[in-house]
Amino acid sequence: MPYINISTSSKIEDKKKLLEEISTLISSLTNKSKRFVMAKLDDNCEMYFDDEGPCCFLEIKSIGSLIPSDMANQISDFVSDKLGIPIDKIYISFEDVSASMWAWNGRTFG
Repeated sequence: MPYINISTSSKIEDKKKLLEEISTLISSLTNKSKRFVMAKLDDNCEMYFDDEGPCCFLEIKSIGSLIPSDMANQISDFVSDKLGIPIDKIYISFEDVSASMWAWNGRTFG
């Protein structure tokens, strides 16, 4: 934890680089070790957001450390810069998960 799931209609050429870069960003924004950030990418998805132009949906989950009002702009700017998606075609969903509902290494965090 944290976990970021990226779905986009854009085709990403260097998936590994994007996943590493967004993991670094999320680690920095949440103040959590990059070692524990999991990132998933579904690119070239059939998506529609007002028109058929490129769009992106990001789900970010973490046990605490989420401040959506502080993070939304930086994450949107990152996606816009890296993927060429207009900022008004990006949705981000933030979810603060209870430590008792998140497990790793065979046990929950709380």
